[in-house]
Amino acid sequence: MPFAENNDARIYWEEHGSGEPLLLIMGLGSTLVSWRRLLPALSEKYRVIVFDNRGAGRSSDISGGVSLLEMAADAAAIMGAAGIERAHVMGASMGGMIAQELVLNHPDRVRSLILAVTTCGGREAVLADMEVLMTLQSLGDMSAEEAFWAMAPFIYDPSTAQSILEDDLGVRLSTKLKAENYTAQLQAIRTWQGTAPRLGQINVPTLILYGENDRLIPPKNSLDLATMITGSAIVKLENASHMFAADRTQRSIDEISSFLGAIRHMYD
Repeated sequence: MPFAENNDARIYWEEHGSGEPLLLIMGLGSTLVSWRRLLPALSEKYRVIVFDNRGAGRSSDISGGVSLLEMAADAAAIMGAAGIERAHVMGASMGGMIAQELVLNHPDRVRSLILAVTTCGGREAVLADMEVLMTLQSLGDMSAEEAFWAMAPFIYDPSTAQSILEDDLGVRLSTKLKAENYTAQLQAIRTWQGTAPRLGQINVPTLILYGENDRLIPPKNSLDLATMITGSAIVKLENASHMFAADRTQRSIDEISSFLGAIRHMYD
C-alpha cells in the first residue's frame, strides 16, 4: 500500500489511469471512495491520484489537532511520493479549501485548479441558513444513519433518486471514522482564516463548480470565489446540491473534462 509521509502523518493514496496528473482532494469526514462516480471516466484520460485526508480511511489519526495548511502540505507530500512535480488539482468542499492552500503555498505544483462546492472561508464566507446550522449542531446525538438522513435535504437535490442516497448511505456506514478525527477536521475548518486576501495571487486556469441548490455551502460562496480569482470560469450545475457528483454525475464529468481538455489544447 502506498503511503506518503508528512511530519507525524502517514497519508494513504492510490493512482488510477495514465496521462497528465490529476490530484483529487475530498472533503470533511470522507475517504477516497467518495470519488467513485467521477474516477472511472477521469482515469481514462488522466493519471488520477486520490487519497484519504489525515483522520479518514487508511490515513493516520489526528493527534493534537490539524490545520488546513497542514492538510495542504499532506497533498504536496503525496505528489512528491508519486513523483509528480505539477498536477491539475480538484478539491470538493473542505477539499476545495485545502486545494486553495495548496495552490497559494505551493504555486509551482499546481497546473490548473478546480474548486467545487467550496468557499474562501474566513469572514467573507457565506454561512448556511439557521436550519442547516442547527441540524449540524445536533448530529453528535445521532447515529450515523440518522445523521445521514438529517443532512440529506441540505446536501442532495430533491430530484436525486432514492437509490443513489441509499448507495451513499451504505458507503458512509462502511467508512470507519472516529469521532475525534471528524471533530479535528471540523475544527480545522472553523479555525481557518480563509484565503480571500490572497486569492488574487492565483494565476493558473481555474474552474469553479457549484450546485444551484446547495444548502450546506451556499452558492454565493462560489460566485464570490469567481470574483476574487482573476480569469476563473464558473459553472452552475442545475438540479444539483452539495453532493454534486451524485446529483449530476455525467454533467460533472463533462464540465471537468471540458475544462481540462481546453487546457491541454492550449499547450498542444
